Amino acid sequence: MKEYYDVIIVGTGAAGLYCALNLPERKRILLITKQEADQSDSFLAQGGICMLRGEDDYQNYFEDTMRAGHYENNARAVDLMIRSSNSIIRDLVERKVDFTRDETGNLMFTREAAHSQPRILFHEDITGKQITQTLLNEVKTKENIEICEYMTMVDLIEKDNVCGGIIIMDTENNVYPVYAEHVVLACGGLGGLYQNSTNFPHISGDALGIALKHQIQLEHMDYIQIHPTTLYSQKPGRRFLVSESVRGEGALLLDKNGQRFTDELQPRDKVSQAIFAQMEKEGSDCVWEDMRPLGKDVILSHFPNIYQQCLEEGYDPCKEPVPVVPAQHYFMGGIKVDLGSRTSMKRLYACGETSCNGVHGKNRLASNSLLESLVFARRAADDILFGTKTEFQCTQVDIRQYEDREQILSEYHAAVRNEIERVKNSHE
Repeated sequence: MKEYYDVIIVGTGAAGLYCALNLPERKRILLITKQEADQSDSFLAQGGICMLRGEDDYQNYFEDTMRAGHYENNARAVDLMIRSSNSIIRDLVERKVDFTRDETGNLMFTREAAHSQPRILFHEDITGKQITQTLLNEVKTKENIEICEYMTMVDLIEKDNVCGGIIIMDTENNVYPVYAEHVVLACGGLGGLYQNSTNFPHISGDALGIALKHQIQLEHMDYIQIHPTTLYSQKPGRRFLVSESVRGEGALLLDKNGQRFTDELQPRDKVSQAIFAQMEKEGSDCVWEDMRPLGKDVILSHFPNIYQQCLEEGYDPCKEPVPVVPAQHYFMGGIKVDLGSRTSMKRLYACGETSCNGVHGKNRLASNSLLESLVFARRAADDILFGTKTEFQCTQVDIRQYEDREQILSEYHAAVRNEIERVKNSHE
């Protein structure tokens, strides 16, 4: 690891990797991650990635996204995402992402809840892993990109609201100031702050705490999505997500008596509310998702990973309903950015789940997350290359203030929790 890079990218999920790949090879790039490079939430995305299916689909796709977001979306950001989708998909295919195809070789599409028609490309039920691993493999071939694992960002280097790099710490509390012309925060969400979450526990909103410290603008900190269907388990740890596309393909939600109690194709927040209400009514810990209407062939071919996870919990979804419960899943708020992924601090960008560009509004539409991450990661790369340049007056960093990594992170996490509560209370 060097002391100076052209670009530092914090995070090795889809957003961070794609931003790096959209920068020219003359740029010296450092990617850092708290764990191993493949331990990002992008690898966990199951359902797929949306794509505009021709001009006839535009208004429906736009309306589906706005309706799911309770019309609190940034319409310009939604338009940009949708209009960019075909070029993103073409690029992914050129990079050898293996989307599922029919017997004639055409791309296959599935449907998920709150979508008016099938427009979601997929690879079995591990689409996020297929896309992100493909990007990671390509990044590893680039001589200009260095990946540093088990490194945690604990602060920004900044002066007069201009970012000049980051402070990072390893697992033994060794401190490294690293300088760069541009810094991109692609650190993921905040699921690690919750007891029940589909996220990796180490993805816990660190960048948000750092942003609060430096008075970087945040937005919609209380917009936290609960996914309606995660596999119920009494085991501790991350909750396994049962993809939205399972219900999109025809799975039903049942009460303890085996009766349907809601429309399974509503937006996620509505389905979650219905499940919570049913659990309270019954005094139960879960409801039941019946995949049998899909048929054994569809379950085994489209959802093999979900099938295997259910078996490991003692349930055969080909023969019986499986228990599901809502859990924290996605963060629609975050570090406020414009359409170029610029934050309120000069030379600092944010993309992916840690950012808030307004695409998702109050509630994210299924399978828009991977697309949004890639679109705005590319926008960040474009602005780094072609945007206005700002000089940074180099400042000396006193590393003595950074002694205990866990204590620093604990303070950031407490600040984020307090900010979420403050914003919630301000709306009541």
